[in-house]
Amino acid sequence: MPRLIPILLYHQIDIPPVRSAPFRSFTVHPDAFRRQMNWLKRLGYRGLSLREAMPYIRGEKTGKVAAITFDDGFLNVYEKALPVLQEHGFTATNFFVANQVGGRNAWDIPFGVAPAPCMSATHLREWAALGHEVGSHTLDHVHLPQVPFEEAIKQIAQSREKLQDIIGEAVTSFCYPYGDENADMRKLARDAGYDYATTTTRRRAGKGDDPFGLPRLTIRCKHTWLHFLKKCLTR
Repeated sequence: MPRLIPILLYHQIDIPPVRSAPFRSFTVHPDAFRRQMNWLKRLGYRGLSLREAMPYIRGEKTGKVAAITFDDGFLNVYEKALPVLQEHGFTATNFFVANQVGGRNAWDIPFGVAPAPCMSATHLREWAALGHEVGSHTLDHVHLPQVPFEEAIKQIAQSREKLQDIIGEAVTSFCYPYGDENADMRKLARDAGYDYATTTTRRRAGKGDDPFGLPRLTIRCKHTWLHFLKKCLTR
């Protein structure tokens, strides 16, 4: 039976805010992130970008791997997660909000989330040069099925073009903001030239999955090392 591959989903890697803060669970402490990467390495897993993990997900290769993904392109991922990934010899995919490269989490702030800077174009180029993958998360982090169809086309296609201009190489992965997608959005991602796209459906990925509807496992600040291992090994 083909091995199912965990695609891990992170957002911010930083000290979590106060317990009452909106979306607090999406901020994983740097020490917890390091422990999680240590456990993957100890158990014989290779941490891979989605680009490198796709042959395993499709069943073309076999091996003990976990895909590592980050949503939104936060600067704290560059500062606190990138060094850990480099130490472990892991690669990862980061899905960037193209109009906020060098900006901040403008989509979160209206909901009471503290402002947090995003990576700059220089950071993106370094991320890519180190072997990590740059993916698209639209231009403005919108709910794609809720915007006019022409706007959805623009958000999906132009974000790819903008990121490609920054890094000088093809962008082949896409992530639907909020996991908000449908058959039309999957077709738009395919038509825009992406090879695969991720959702927030919670399970491991395998050969039978639509490459434009890949499931992921969200890692939250409350997860213990045991919970983390269960997510990777048994979901």
